[in-house]
Amino acid sequence: MQQDAHETLAVFRVWKDKQGGVLALFPEISAVPYRNLCLSYEHLGQHGSACYYGCLKRTRPATWEEWHPLYIELTQLGYRIKQRNRWNRRTI
Repeated sequence: MQQDAHETLAVFRVWKDKQGGVLALFPEISAVPYRNLCLSYEHLGQHGSACYYGCLKRTRPATWEEWHPLYIELTQLGYRIKQRNRWNRRTI
């Protein structure tokens, strides 16, 4: 797939439940206009919408070993990922 021209900020998190799947949150990409939802991506289910701050409460930060396979998958889809541990609107 063709590589994006711009970098996409991604925050990688792991669900706190027993399955502990890795989640990539794209807080700068709105999933639904006029709602407080951002785009997200997981191995299973793939793209979807997510409440960024709600996900932070139900997840923990992912380690490099946890998020790296998802990072590879996203780059194969054409994303140019700019990985961050967290995001804050005031820092933009």
